[in-house]
Amino acid sequence: MKKLGLFSLMGILFSSRAWANPACAVCTVAIGASLEIARKLGVPDAVVGLWAGALLTLLGYWLILFFDKKNWHFWGRDALLMATSVGMIGFIYIREVIYTPVIIWNVFYLDPILFSTILGMVLFIYSQKFYQWMKARNGGHAHFPFEKVVLPVVWLLAFSVYFSYFPISL
Repeated sequence: MKKLGLFSLMGILFSSRAWANPACAVCTVAIGASLEIARKLGVPDAVVGLWAGALLTLLGYWLILFFDKKNWHFWGRDALLMATSVGMIGFIYIREVIYTPVIIWNVFYLDPILFSTILGMVLFIYSQKFYQWMKARNGGHAHFPFEKVVLPVVWLLAFSVYFSYFPISL
């Protein structure tokens, strides 16, 4: 009887309309779950921060879409929602991480996680803008399936490999 109830509940949940793109949902959950695992496996904090920044930016985009769906519009809404979303990285400094700034590339004096989070945010936003530009130049069509997903993942992967071999702090 319990199995019948479980299958009925699953049928109701999965037959309802999807609120987000399932491909993006799978990517978001995979990235979010892998961040803590990566830190436990000894992946550099700069790499973890890079993916965390991209994840928080993706969540910010989803928050903007939610506000669009609810028809909530006000001046500076998109910038405020994106800043709030990416600013959530600050909560890890409350309990999990001690803020330890270092000199990065002889230019910046920041914590490596914070720096790479901001860099991950910038990379994700730029990859989405680049995708829109490429799509417009191709007559409004993507060049290949899942191009919108592949571009940010490849860019983040390239920077992750770079940060693995060449640490950002001296």
